[in-house]
Amino acid sequence: MNNFIPQTTSSQPPRPSSPSPPPSGSSSRSGAFSFLSKGWRGVRDSADADLRLMRDRANSFKNLASSLDRELENFINSASTFSVPAIQSSPPTEIDFVKRLQPKLSEFRRVYSSPEFSRRVLDKWNPGTRIRIDLSAIKNAIVEEVEVEESERRGRGRERRRVVFKEFKGDWKREGEGEGEERFADWEPIRALKLRLREFEVKRSSEEIFGGLKSSEFVEKVKSSLKAFRREPQNSKEVPPLDVPELLAYFVRQSEPFLDHLGVRRDVCDKIVENLCSKSKSQLLMHSLSAGESSVIEREKMGDELDLRIASVLKSTGHSYEGSFWSDSVKHDPSDKKRHVAIVTTASLPWMTGTAVNPLFRAAYLAKSAEQKVTLLIPWLCKSDQELVYPSNLIFQSPEQQEVYIRNWIEERIGFKADFKISFYPGKFSKGRRSIIPAGDTSQFIPSKDADIAILEEPEHLNWYHHGRRWTDKFNHVVGIVHTNYLEYIKREKNGAIQAFFVKHINNLVARAYCHKILRLSAATQDLPKSVICNVHGVNPQFLKIGEKMASERALGQQAFSKGAYFLGKMVWAKGYRELIDLLSKHQNEMDGFKLDVFGNGEDAQEVKCVAERLKLNLNFQKGRDHADDSLHGYKVFINPSVSDVLCTATAEALAMGKFVVCADHPSNDFFRSFPNCLTYKTSEDFVAKLKEALASEPKPLTPEERYKLSWEAATQRFMEYSELQNVLKMEQRGADSTKVSGKTVTKSISMPNLSEIIDGGLAFAHYCLTGNEILRLATGAIPGSRDYGKQHCEDLHLLPPQVENPIFGW
Repeated sequence: MNNFIPQTTSSQPPRPSSPSPPPSGSSSRSGAFSFLSKGWRGVRDSADADLRLMRDRANSFKNLASSLDRELENFINSASTFSVPAIQSSPPTEIDFVKRLQPKLSEFRRVYSSPEFSRRVLDKWNPGTRIRIDLSAIKNAIVEEVEVEESERRGRGRERRRVVFKEFKGDWKREGEGEGEERFADWEPIRALKLRLREFEVKRSSEEIFGGLKSSEFVEKVKSSLKAFRREPQNSKEVPPLDVPELLAYFVRQSEPFLDHLGVRRDVCDKIVENLCSKSKSQLLMHSLSAGESSVIEREKMGDELDLRIASVLKSTGHSYEGSFWSDSVKHDPSDKKRHVAIVTTASLPWMTGTAVNPLFRAAYLAKSAEQKVTLLIPWLCKSDQELVYPSNLIFQSPEQQEVYIRNWIEERIGFKADFKISFYPGKFSKGRRSIIPAGDTSQFIPSKDADIAILEEPEHLNWYHHGRRWTDKFNHVVGIVHTNYLEYIKREKNGAIQAFFVKHINNLVARAYCHKILRLSAATQDLPKSVICNVHGVNPQFLKIGEKMASERALGQQAFSKGAYFLGKMVWAKGYRELIDLLSKHQNEMDGFKLDVFGNGEDAQEVKCVAERLKLNLNFQKGRDHADDSLHGYKVFINPSVSDVLCTATAEALAMGKFVVCADHPSNDFFRSFPNCLTYKTSEDFVAKLKEALASEPKPLTPEERYKLSWEAATQRFMEYSELQNVLKMEQRGADSTKVSGKTVTKSISMPNLSEIIDGGLAFAHYCLTGNEILRLATGAIPGSRDYGKQHCEDLHLLPPQVENPIFGW
């Protein structure tokens, strides 16, 4: 902005007594010599006085101009805060500040434009004044007038420039045009000020004042900012910014696990999120779904749509999340362009339990596709623990010997070579919990170069006393599979309700801290964070072959099932023996003549037999055997009254063999309801009716679709889908963890920091501190000395001692 410098004008001729100033142009030389004739001293004194007077006057004008300039700047700044769209849309109005300023400007112009002002300035000059002048300057002014005038124009605004007499007089005098006498011209600053005041007086309205501002760069930036606040982004019309309800909904959704700890149910949180998103639902559909697909979003999909909404906004801004305070942003990057999957489980063959058999089949079928490398990590027990766990007095002298046994067992049943690696970690058997507890940091037994994807079979069990590196820090993607309903087992013990309360929250903690995704085999399990329900288990292909054989025999008119009903399971009360004895004893009279064969071994075998004998139940107890044993093929009805199972493997095997299954109407049996041979009951009377119906009729042969649904191929496909492992395995091709919605791939978690990650990291750190204290470990039921593996494990697995593996310096 140009500075306004006040000027004065003088239209009056000089006083007669005043010395005639030297003319410019051709008469400059004669005028200079006329001044020299008056005497050098008088000239110097007069020039000094005149120059001091001129400097004082010029300084006063400059101060006045600066004050006016500041006022105008304040005026422009205050005007720039007005809403630009409002100026464009509404008629211009007078601004109060302009109304107050106009009279003052008019008065200022009148005073400084009057002839009297210039006369008062010239009155300061008297005939007897002496001018102090530099002879060299006079000489330069006379001889090199053109060069001085050019330099004068170039440096007129320069501060502290030396003012010579020639320059001053040249500004104040001009030759009259068409007149015979010389007239004085206005001083340049005064002339510029008069011109600006005249222009400002003409612009009397606010629109004229702001006319020049509307097209300025500053106003364009202000308009851009206002458009951003009005949800009109410049760069992308397709991705509007988030509104307040969406931010609140995302905050509530990320806080669901924390609210669950406080007693706020998940369905309440879902309802809050749905209500907050209801106002933005149409916009979500418009920007997340393609045209023509704006159907109503179901409640369970609202969270995914909100995630994609947040992700699309972050993607439009170019934001990329590199990791949180707790997490390690540097993860495994497969150098051989092949992903690695590590399956970690809590049991191993020859212990015939679900967590030993099902992970083994999962490893074999994941490795069958040859798209990824697979490692099965199983516990190694010392000889003393092997004697307590493994049946038929099986003892392995080395891990290599046990590996050979496992490979032979699995390859006999699947019919192809199982191309996966088997590794071992130290484990100890807990008699009180009747399960194997890891000793030391289990994650360290997967090399860093293979630490890509982890599948934790029973993640709560593996991490109760885990004291080591966080799984989600070491692995890119961690999936937990819940096999066991621990809360149901604990409630049956002494002070079970109190124990179940603490175990429930511990399970929530470790599930949140150590897993990205959790799969629950059925709704019978605890509702854990980040979990979905899906049966990802199949049946041994042997059972499907048995079913096909029985169906072909029946098609030929042969009697396939010559025996009645049976029950098979580990002989402990929690496996359904309590429910079975209660049902049979209650309806013993109605089931006169009914005989049930029971197969199983276990810790409660003697007690179960004593109770059945005391109640005089018609039960025939036999030793446990493999469900595929030839002696079991002829039974027509399998009874499973258990309500503590998550998903009974024996039920699936019986259905695969073409038998009837009579089971409780319980969430653990939801997967089997679609099979026509599955008969569920709700009451004890209904149990008797269903049992009689099964004994009196023939089961229907399985269709090809039903056989495939029970197979491990289908189970593996469901696992890949529900665990999001398909997306993770293809992440290298797409470049990020992403999700498809209506044919569009949208990047999700890599761009989104969230509250849940911060809380999970804090929980993992707190859990690490707690499990590092031996007193707290023993108080919660841990095996003494299980924080680190012992000497025997070092010898069996050829490990370095824990003190060497994890040294502590300075302690």
